[in-house]
Amino acid sequence: MSLANQFAAYSAWRTLLSNDIAEFQHWLAENELSDGQIDLRLSQLQERLREDRLNVAFVAEFSRGKSELINAIFFAEYGNRMLPSSAGRTTMCPTELLFDASKKPCIELLPIQTRASNASVSEYKRFAEEWTQLPLNGDSPEDMQAALHHVSETIRVTPAQAGELGFEVGKGEADPYRIGADGLVEVPRWRHALINFPHPLLKQGLVILDTPGLNAIGAEPELTLSQLPNAHAVLFILAADTGVTQSDLTIWKEHIAGNGNARRGRMVVLNKIDGQWDELKSAAAIDAEIARQVDSCAAILNLPASQIFPVSAQKGLVAKINEDAALLARSRLPALEEALSGELIPAKREIVCESTDAEFGDVVARVRALLDSRFAGLREQLDELAELRGKNRGVVEYMMGKIRAEKEEFEAGLQRYYAVRSVFSTLTNNLFGHLGIDRLRQLTGETRENMLEARFSKTLSDAMGGFFARTREALAKSNGEIAEILAMMDAVYKKFAVEHGLKLGAPTAFSLLRYEREIDRLQAWCDTHLNTVVTLLTHDKRNITQKFFEEVAIQVRRAFERANRDAEVWLRAIMAPMETQVREHQIQLKRRLESIKRIHQATDTLEDRIAELDSVGKTLEGQLAMLADIEYRVRDLMSPEQMAELRAA
Repeated sequence: MSLANQFAAYSAWRTLLSNDIAEFQHWLAENELSDGQIDLRLSQLQERLREDRLNVAFVAEFSRGKSELINAIFFAEYGNRMLPSSAGRTTMCPTELLFDASKKPCIELLPIQTRASNASVSEYKRFAEEWTQLPLNGDSPEDMQAALHHVSETIRVTPAQAGELGFEVGKGEADPYRIGADGLVEVPRWRHALINFPHPLLKQGLVILDTPGLNAIGAEPELTLSQLPNAHAVLFILAADTGVTQSDLTIWKEHIAGNGNARRGRMVVLNKIDGQWDELKSAAAIDAEIARQVDSCAAILNLPASQIFPVSAQKGLVAKINEDAALLARSRLPALEEALSGELIPAKREIVCESTDAEFGDVVARVRALLDSRFAGLREQLDELAELRGKNRGVVEYMMGKIRAEKEEFEAGLQRYYAVRSVFSTLTNNLFGHLGIDRLRQLTGETRENMLEARFSKTLSDAMGGFFARTREALAKSNGEIAEILAMMDAVYKKFAVEHGLKLGAPTAFSLLRYEREIDRLQAWCDTHLNTVVTLLTHDKRNITQKFFEEVAIQVRRAFERANRDAEVWLRAIMAPMETQVREHQIQLKRRLESIKRIHQATDTLEDRIAELDSVGKTLEGQLAMLADIEYRVRDLMSPEQMAELRAA
């Protein structure tokens, strides 16, 4: 099945899942089972599903046929090349292809001069006025081609300016940025390109990232620190006519393979195999030669040969445009597309299932606990009223006094609840005191001062190391506060369950381990690229400081921002069940007392009240059954069998 069909099935599945959650939210509101927090969580879950993106990155040195491969996989139905593709360097800056319905089809180009500032590309994405915008006419492939050629534009600058913009200037023929006869260096005109285009796959949430070689990747660390690690699939393209060059190997080891070459969603494409198509050779001899090249690349990259896909992107594109099935099969492009869809879609779906199941499951548990509590309170009322059948006024008064005493006892217990809220608030403040952005901003400012004032390389190195040490200390202290909050809430849950019969279960656990791992990754990158003896001795102090803060510190800040959001969600989730149960228990006690009071005032209404409660009980049973049905539908939708049915359809 083609990648387009697989993606369409995934998109349909995601829509069905979102619709079921919306129906669940509506049902909760109709039955008065929701509150502000539940409604917010379900709305946020639907928003995440609507804005879900599938990120595929294409990484290669220049002249590997990367743009042609993108054309062959995604744009063949337009009958021509959409992205510029020719000999030499065509993709001069990192390019993202996506679709944003709030904007008209266009190309947004960020000038290369913005590299001289301290801001990253993601920061510039917040300011539309910094980008040059060009319209795209999706109805005319020729107009599209002409507009997309702007991505390849270059300018000529002095060697000093090129260095300031992050380009390593050389004089050899192999150096991509070398001084010409006029004493100037040719560099990309643009730093980053965003192509907003209503392609069917892009409209369904696909985002394609096209990266232009080692020099550009090194000059834009945001690619290696954020975009490439977060891509759901990375296609690393080699050329059959060059094999694995030294720069190819550098890209693979430093920016793709990471700590493990078998990372899911990382594929190697050996392009341009049509160079081996020799009419004087037999088909078997050609296949054997291609197999030898695959084995050679696999050995160098330390990969199994099954993870390397030999293709001819150019022939595959021609075959699709001309509807030549034989040529398409010979290009081997379908095998790559099948592997891509087989890796990409299930991996992304698994991620969505995990996040949805956690959020949806927690809400269902809260609603079920609420219904169980109401049902238990109802049974208790029915038992009490049944005992009053045929009893005299004195017995009714006794029961009323008993419930009133129980209510007073519970209200006295609420003082402990309010005390817990007070302690919880204090511990929460302590947690955000360690984890908060203000604390990180202070640390960042102190580190910047220390680095700028450093006179020796060791002082500069110690300042960077100290930044990470204090960041880890903040996470460690935050984990301590989290453990204390969890222990306190566990004890309180158990106490209220024993003393007042509240059904609270166990409080939800939380950990900052993923952010500790993120800090480890960022420090490893810093120690490899900035905090080295060679870099410290050969680069200007201010240049190192600038790179540290615009490339590393900003990623640490984003990690802390995500940790703050996760902590806030957890704190609400851990307190919400208790708040809901306490409020519900208060309501039930009040209802019981009012019911007995009415019976005390007119005992002839007893049978009517019992009948009324029986009716409420049937309603609650129906609500519990409906809740179970909705939960079954959502969880069944997240099963692999459902995805298989959608693909078949």
